Amino acid sequence: MGRIDILTIGGLILGFAAIIISMVLGGSVGLYWNIPSVFITVVGSFAAVLISYDMRQIKSVIQTTRHAMSTPVADPMVIIDIFTELAKKARREGLLGLEDDIGRLEDPFYQKGLRMMVDALDPELIRDILETDIEYTARRHELGQSVFRTWGSLSPAFGMIGTLIGLIAMLAKLDDPNAIGPGMAVALITTFYGTIMANLVFIPMANKLSLRSTDEILIKEIILEGIIAIQSGMNPRILEEKLVSFLSPTFQQQRQQREGNAIA
Repeated sequence: MGRIDILTIGGLILGFAAIIISMVLGGSVGLYWNIPSVFITVVGSFAAVLISYDMRQIKSVIQTTRHAMSTPVADPMVIIDIFTELAKKARREGLLGLEDDIGRLEDPFYQKGLRMMVDALDPELIRDILETDIEYTARRHELGQSVFRTWGSLSPAFGMIGTLIGLIAMLAKLDDPNAIGPGMAVALITTFYGTIMANLVFIPMANKLSLRSTDEILIKEIILEGIIAIQSGMNPRILEEKLVSFLSPTFQQQRQQREGNAIA
């Protein structure tokens, strides 16, 4: 279970605050509130999302939203340290000696992989099973992202539909010059709502889910390679160097600095 992601929450709050402050400075917040516009933009775009996906996929939105609002607990450098220790222990006690380490991490992927290794399954079979797990995890993540991206693409469209409805209603009252200005304002509000929904909520949420997916897949790939390397009897130092190669240059530099401080 991840920690609350301050950047996601803070970004949403800051974005809405900037919009509301601009409304206040520009006149009155009440000018930007229109219930029919909210209905056509929010409910209309959600109805289109319902048409685009099935109920199981829609329910997953709640879980994916929670995933976007949290930061992953797993640290790749900690995972590498664990596998380096496991490799040393396997050399001393054999693979069966790692049975007590299966519960060392709460990650089900780690536990499944380590259990299969302790049970002496064929390395190619272990790789095939774990790679299939990674592949379908990525697919599930892509589904959650696609729901938000679809909703983000539909919101401005329904904003335009609301604008067209408002313009039609306004044109029907051209004989009343006093109604043209307010009618035009109401017509444009739906486009305003749709743009905010797409660009401040749904598309950024999909981007954050994509980032979370990349981080999670990286951890799984490190675990996979660590398990196969230990089973093959790889030297712990070589294993560590291999797993470190998965990290970005920034992470690698941080690791080198940490090792240098430990030596000092």
